[in-house]
Amino acid sequence: MRKQFLTLALAVLFTSLAVAQPKIDRPKAQTSAPAAELSVVDAITLGVVEGVTEFLPISSTGHLIIVSRVLGLESDAPLAGRDGQPLWYHAPSAKQPQGEPLTLKLAADTYNIVIQFGAIAAVALLYWPQLVSLVMGLLGRDPAGRRLLINLVIAFIPAAVIGLLLKDWIDAHLFSVGAVIAAQIAGAGLMFYAESWRRRHYKVRPADDSLAHMPPHHAAGIGALQVLALWPGTSRSMTTIVGGYFAGLDPRRAAEFSFLLGFITLTAATGLKSVTHGAAMIQVFGWPHVLLGCIVAAVTAALCVRWLVGWLTRHGLAIFAYYRLALAVVLVAVFYL
Repeated sequence: MRKQFLTLALAVLFTSLAVAQPKIDRPKAQTSAPAAELSVVDAITLGVVEGVTEFLPISSTGHLIIVSRVLGLESDAPLAGRDGQPLWYHAPSAKQPQGEPLTLKLAADTYNIVIQFGAIAAVALLYWPQLVSLVMGLLGRDPAGRRLLINLVIAFIPAAVIGLLLKDWIDAHLFSVGAVIAAQIAGAGLMFYAESWRRRHYKVRPADDSLAHMPPHHAAGIGALQVLALWPGTSRSMTTIVGGYFAGLDPRRAAEFSFLLGFITLTAATGLKSVTHGAAMIQVFGWPHVLLGCIVAAVTAALCVRWLVGWLTRHGLAIFAYYRLALAVVLVAVFYL
């Protein structure tokens, strides 16, 4: 079963590139034409890619950017609703009088964020005792849960603040195949170094040790590394697991902290995107395909989370670093040669 999960993780992108059919002409977006609708195949494909890659240290955003391009979801033509009225990504305002029309690409980018609700649901299902402990800690009824919650909030703040400040710049400059390739290579190098560092420095911690006992400054260090994940292709999971290594956590604990931090980070990012642009995306793609993508992402994410903890405990990060390098080579060959 573990071999099947690993094969799935390694094959997602290669399969998409290999079996991708010639691009089907999608409805051309005119200001008087109805918005395009995401196909069932596209929704399932994006859901599988999101679920498989969200918690593996290989970058879900990077893979979704690539797969969206393969599926032909990159049209920049302005879209209109079924009533013929323009759809807006940013409505005209005093600051931006012309506004920013919604396009298929922008709707797909929003879709790729919103289906992270599936990955969030997977963590909630698998780690509900820890989440209950966090809630009880917030209410003052669980000291360990309160300490863990404080650590998670400390680790969450750096990426949240910098992400809000640099959001527009990141969207304009880093959402490209070239940026993903560079991030995959840089991330692989960091993973090789972190794995080597862990093997040299890691000492077995006390049996009763838990994430709640991690010093706050170590949580801050993990949060600082998570900032690197704002670069699409780097991987939030990778940076937080590596940060856990440097904080002295064993692979299992590092992965668990990454999952719990991901629950908070993804909930915030997905909720913000849903509130600001979710309605326009629904007008483009419709509810059924959004829900389908979330369900598929939840199932695949749950399977991969279970598998990843066991794999890291026995083998570490190296295989994912090799995958990232292989992926970078394939992307260069497909998109640039």
